[in-house]
Amino acid sequence: MWVGRAPLAAAVSNAGGLGTLTALTQPSPDALRAEIERCRALTNLPFAVNLTILPAASPPPYRKYAEAIVESGIRIVETAGNHPAEITDLFLRQGLKIVHKCTSVRHALSAQKRGVSAVSIDGFECAGHPGEDDIPGLILIPAAARALDIPVIASGGIADGRGMAAALALGADGVNMGTRFMLTREAPLHDEVKAALASASERDTALIFRPLRNTARVFRNRTAQEVLALEGRPGGAEFEALRPLVAGARGRAALESGQTDDGLIWAGMCLGLIDDVPSCAELIERMVRECRERIALVQARLCEGAERP
Repeated sequence: MWVGRAPLAAAVSNAGGLGTLTALTQPSPDALRAEIERCRALTNLPFAVNLTILPAASPPPYRKYAEAIVESGIRIVETAGNHPAEITDLFLRQGLKIVHKCTSVRHALSAQKRGVSAVSIDGFECAGHPGEDDIPGLILIPAAARALDIPVIASGGIADGRGMAAALALGADGVNMGTRFMLTREAPLHDEVKAALASASERDTALIFRPLRNTARVFRNRTAQEVLALEGRPGGAEFEALRPLVAGARGRAALESGQTDDGLIWAGMCLGLIDDVPSCAELIERMVRECRERIALVQARLCEGAERP
């Protein structure tokens, strides 16, 4: 959210990945149409659009956003959160490939039955909403790969070629990264935010909204600490008490101003694996090289072990 815009999505696609626009970053379906055209001006390669559907007191016009995606000729869509039949059926009727993000095998199986093309399985390490089961990727990825007949994309906790090699070894068909691409030169974040995240460790995230059964992982800044303090009071805190702290506009302002304590900043535990801000091309090239090196090293070690008497 707020980061998946045309310059970043196009840079990822141009580097050999599948860049993704976040639909709800745009204030209206017409603005999304314009952003899709802006992305097309920056790349002639495929890119996707994410549409995350979550409960809200005043929900955005999800159906209108879905129609904008279809009418703009997008062929790949990532869905997350709820999975309304009317929107899924719209995408399927128009022949779009759907990658649905899930945090559990049972939800992934349900998505498979609904006809999605692939599942992005999101482990406990991830930024955003990891679900309520607290299953890390080391378990969740192979469990999903074993249960599903469609491709599995590993999400959560992956930031380098070692993680990519591990995900492939666990049965994934590819990897999905959010936090790592936030820390690239093309990402539309203030340099102070990138510097703060690059200096963070794997211990510098926090889980908020747990009492509300809507767990979310964010960067452990002052705003996150204030949310945790309110939730930790006797009797907890209703969402309305948290709303001023967690408002999306406040988080967006923090990302753009560089005032890293002034709003929620969504980030995963893989912060502990990130210490630089490369271009998307440099990042993907390095990841693929590292992945191949790690796989080759493991193969060499296995062969060495087999040759011992």
